[in-house]
Amino acid sequence: MDLFDECRQFDLALQSVKARNRFFYSRAISPAAAPVTTRDGRELINLGSNNYLGLTEHPKVKAASAAAIEEYGTGSAGSRLLTGTTPLHLEMEKALAGFKGVEAVVTFSAGFTALSATVGTLAGENDFIFSDELNHASIIDGCLRSRAKTVVYCHNDMADLEAKLKATPAQAAKLVVTDGVFSMEGDICDLPNLRRLADTYNCRLMVDDAHATGVLGRTGRGTAEHYDMEGKVDVTSGTLSKSLAAVGGFTGAPRVVTDFLRYNARQSVFSASLPPPVAATVIAALGILQSEPERVERLRSNARFLSRELKAAGFALHDHGTPILPIAVGGDDRAYQAAGRLEQEGVFANPVVFPAVPTGQAIIRVSVMATHTEDQLRRAVEKFTLVGKELRIV
Repeated sequence: MDLFDECRQFDLALQSVKARNRFFYSRAISPAAAPVTTRDGRELINLGSNNYLGLTEHPKVKAASAAAIEEYGTGSAGSRLLTGTTPLHLEMEKALAGFKGVEAVVTFSAGFTALSATVGTLAGENDFIFSDELNHASIIDGCLRSRAKTVVYCHNDMADLEAKLKATPAQAAKLVVTDGVFSMEGDICDLPNLRRLADTYNCRLMVDDAHATGVLGRTGRGTAEHYDMEGKVDVTSGTLSKSLAAVGGFTGAPRVVTDFLRYNARQSVFSASLPPPVAATVIAALGILQSEPERVERLRSNARFLSRELKAAGFALHDHGTPILPIAVGGDDRAYQAAGRLEQEGVFANPVVFPAVPTGQAIIRVSVMATHTEDQLRRAVEKFTLVGKELRIV
């Protein structure tokens, strides 16, 4: 046996998929997060990006990043504990804490890292974690690393969660963790009942706001604002790479919790800090989000329009009031066919297949931006309809 045997087997399978024109991942597009992008010299309406508010191209955001490069250079070259803290990092964390309505924030090099580090560091081998079955892979990774007893409950099923909480020793330390907006289906967690159960069974409650920040709530503050429950979530984590136009992740909580994570999470202690231009980008993006709240409503308006038009065209999709619109297409091969034909017709969209979704329930995952025009979305619907009829999806 050779350590690379599995790699070679994977490569054979990968080359076979590519030869059959069934590989639609890692496609190089430019710009990657614009409403209209290009691939191989062809323009495509981009319905695959999580740049929900369109801030990656905002002039003030780009100017802030460029100015930070001039002053601080391109990277920090050190961990936050040593040489990787600048005034911009402190300002960014203060701005994030104010926006999310928490006492303090600690930032990480990626959203995935923020979630896995927070779950994996807060819970230990004698503790219990209750995790929604559709939680993001970063949460699952954190559960595994924590060595806590992980109990998976049925998706958004409060009766199942309560039954499992009842079966847990009352004196045990417990964490209930959930996505705020679930990344594939686009539905929203049942925060009021999660809070009720957490209070009843003496649990801490953690919400991943990766797809909720800039999306949910009147001003885009996230899941808690959506339910008018700000201040009722014990730990809030998320990413800086979607609505906030950068890269990295954050966790907001009482200061004693964020300090504990900052100085105990291996992902914080042993990682280089975010580059100063990233911190400047986040600060600028937060400023625009707060000064231009109409972007949040424009995002919702675009999502409503696209959902309505796709349904009218005969597509089966679930609309949960978020910019994530999963279109049911059937088997994995059908999803690959649809993605390929859509690209030929000028639309970039992502196929999602098993194991990200159950076998035989593949989707085309559409995500909308505030900066899409109605004309762009209408043209995209025309192309979806053409491809949908051709492949007998509608």
